[in-house]
Amino acid sequence: MAAAAAATSTSTTPIRKPSSISPLPISKFTLPFAFNPKKPRSLHISNSRSKPASTSSTTASPATTEKFSFSRFSPDQPRKGADILVEALEREGVKDVFAYPGGASMEIHQALTRSDIIRNVLPRHEQGGVFAAEGYARSSGLPGVCIATSGPGATNLVSGLADALLDSVPLMAITGQVPRRMIGTDAFQETPIVEVTRSITKHNYLVLDVDDIPRIVREAFFLATSGRPGPVLIDIPKDIQQQLAVPNWDVPMKLPGYLSRLPKNPNELHLEQILRLISESKKPVLYVGGGCLNSSEELRRFVELTGIPVASTLMGLGAFPVGDELSLQMLGMHGTVYANYAVDKSDLLLAFGVRFDDRVTGKLESFASRAKIVHIDIDSAEIGKNKQPHVSVCGDVKVALQGINKILESGGAKWKVDFRAWREELNEQKVNNPLSFKTFGEAIPPQYAIQVLEELTDGNAIVSTGVGQHQMWAAQFYKYKRPRQWLTSGGLGAMGFGLPAAIGAAVANPDAIVVDIDGDGSFIMNVQELATIRVENLPVKIMLLNNQHLGMVVQWEDRFYKANRAHTYLGDPSNESEIFPNMLKFADACGIPAARVTRKDDLRAAIKKMLDTPGPYLLDVIVPHQEHVLPMIPSGGAFKDVITEGDGRRKY
Repeated sequence: MAAAAAATSTSTTPIRKPSSISPLPISKFTLPFAFNPKKPRSLHISNSRSKPASTSSTTASPATTEKFSFSRFSPDQPRKGADILVEALEREGVKDVFAYPGGASMEIHQALTRSDIIRNVLPRHEQGGVFAAEGYARSSGLPGVCIATSGPGATNLVSGLADALLDSVPLMAITGQVPRRMIGTDAFQETPIVEVTRSITKHNYLVLDVDDIPRIVREAFFLATSGRPGPVLIDIPKDIQQQLAVPNWDVPMKLPGYLSRLPKNPNELHLEQILRLISESKKPVLYVGGGCLNSSEELRRFVELTGIPVASTLMGLGAFPVGDELSLQMLGMHGTVYANYAVDKSDLLLAFGVRFDDRVTGKLESFASRAKIVHIDIDSAEIGKNKQPHVSVCGDVKVALQGINKILESGGAKWKVDFRAWREELNEQKVNNPLSFKTFGEAIPPQYAIQVLEELTDGNAIVSTGVGQHQMWAAQFYKYKRPRQWLTSGGLGAMGFGLPAAIGAAVANPDAIVVDIDGDGSFIMNVQELATIRVENLPVKIMLLNNQHLGMVVQWEDRFYKANRAHTYLGDPSNESEIFPNMLKFADACGIPAARVTRKDDLRAAIKKMLDTPGPYLLDVIVPHQEHVLPMIPSGGAFKDVITEGDGRRKY
């Protein structure tokens, strides 16, 4: 990726003044794809949409960037397109980027060295960079920024972009591209990344005019962070990066269509309709997802006012404190029995900031089949997509909850509700069906390791994970107190996410305890990022639940394939008694202290040492591969099909 792009020129190019136009021929890959070409969906899917406000054809910026008080250049001084790009990032408040250089992006890196504001955290792989940018965004709520070169550098961002789209993460990906005259010629390290990423970004741009950089960057950040957040990609040819120009920072955004489709504030009559349904119900349940992460305070107040129990999706963990008496913890395939029981028996399901994902619903016809459904979501495409609601509000959950709470607080006895009998029924389910795990002699139960970590960190750590069994156990057994503590690849399920995401979280939250709870399969997919952690001296703690297998696939093999092992053993078949690979040597190669623990009695002291050691640390926790994640509702199943017993030591 670091090889310089062929046939590029470093000679000084003509000075460009604002609004000048290049009469360049347009090849098949150079169209400036200004609008996301996904099939448009009808927005009139709810009776709660306010009448759209009229929008003029020329759109002024709806949100002005805070006044930028510093520039390295005088106002009329020409500077390279790469310098314009970097200053545009500075004007958007960017302080950290995750950028890996190459031939088509080296001008951007040269410009970054001239910035006193932006720090580059150098990943050791572009996928590590995009996952780190995601960890930064997920843990802070600010857009994460990653930069890569053309060709393989750009394509290495694909998994991260898809992940950010599915999990609604504000992400800015900037890629170098071959010079404009070479686009479409199969030049060295050329890929049409706008085409490649069209369906996995919220929007993307190919910059064909250096004067467009200020507007495009401004639009891109607005798109990434407004409405339903998501990833935006900007592809910049190398000759644009080298071209001299005087930027015009006052060019307005051109997003009339997008702005006209942004949801308006909900109508109070529709909020009162929701409250009437609540007052008429006997067994209501809140089903909250990632769309509630920015409205945690309003959600907690709503629960305080109504006493309605809360079930969270994997993405919604932390939006409502998991340890609260009204929390049912996680619902879905590996959710608690009592959360899934509550949804199954409910007569009113309040679905806030969720998308009725298959891992939550299972068999759609059986999911909340007794309940009326209220769906509030900012994305109109999600309402009615999988499950048709009885009442829907297309809008910001935060604004809707503020409106509902205001009505409740001012309504007095009119909206008074009492769900004590329902809560007692659910508390009985909690007592009868707690989360539990079996013991394996002196071996360490993986769930116990997470419990000990939760105790020693007092539930305050920022936790990232890879994907698999360890991910589900971390969701079940760590009691998250607040939003943005829990960082995981939910919709895409991308292995290798945990370690680089922890890097991003540590950069965004330098004073926080950041722990990557990982599995050996996921960890090794981005193990090279140990080098980044060491060089940046990031205090990332890695608790590796090492069972020498692809644990979740093994669990399905045990349950549904008669325990036939189909390439799920990750150790050395010629020497199964030894731990392979030796993860401690990876850490040692990068100068990171590490230890291994195999006995349950030694675990607490080992985790305490990990947490007490300054800087990064890797703890290799050897756990039995026979353990299963329970409860489990098989794919496509219903609550009646829930599995609560068994592990890999018995046949099915």
